[in-house]
Amino acid sequence: MIKMKELTSSQRKQLSAAAQTIKPVVQIGQSGLTEGVTGKVEQSLAAHELIKIKFLEFKDEKQDIANRLAESCEAVLVRIIGNVAILYRPAEKETSRKYGIVFDTEK
Repeated sequence: MIKMKELTSSQRKQLSAAAQTIKPVVQIGQSGLTEGVTGKVEQSLAAHELIKIKFLEFKDEKQDIANRLAESCEAVLVRIIGNVAILYRPAEKETSRKYGIVFDTEK
């Protein structure tokens, strides 16, 4: 299991730059944070490492929702820009990691 930590400013900058070219893969709509949304985020992180989540509703609560999603999926919230949150979780296998950002592993 990967133990998440805070990103350094250079890591945050690197991931934010990489996220510019990707489209949101998950949307938070009128149902809010559901098990289905959490499952989709989990699945998307496993496949892509770096994802965007678009808030169509609950825009006033986006910071709280994004933090809860990051915690439940063992990811880190990179940044929120407008109504889009960027989450990152490195791939389980080191050889599959795309962004070279390494976190301490839990013993």
